[in-house]
Amino acid sequence: MPLLEPVPLIWTAIEQVRMIRLLYHGKQRILEPHDHGILKGSVQLLGYQTAGKSSRRLPNWLLMKTDEIVDLELLDEAFTGGRPTATGNHIGWDKLFIRVQPAVERRGTGSAYVS
Repeated sequence: MPLLEPVPLIWTAIEQVRMIRLLYHGKQRILEPHDHGILKGSVQLLGYQTAGKSSRRLPNWLLMKTDEIVDLELLDEAFTGGRPTATGNHIGWDKLFIRVQPAVERRGTGSAYVS
């Protein structure tokens, strides 16, 4: 049984409000990492994909199981912080490790630690 722990590079990206590049389901994607936690028994990442390949129109939200992410890379490019969701609601995580805060709430820190 795999350990249900945060992925250090994802944590760093959220903490530093930096873009990431990764390979997920055979497609290279560039995205803003927003939420990182445990959902339905697996460690996952919710990101806002802004570039790369996708079967859906971009930009768009993407929920990914971290054990299916390959070639994760932290980019130098920063983003402004959390984005509003269409419904105003967040995912009901089993456990949320870290979430990027909206830009107006950050005041010197890019993330909310939940652990």
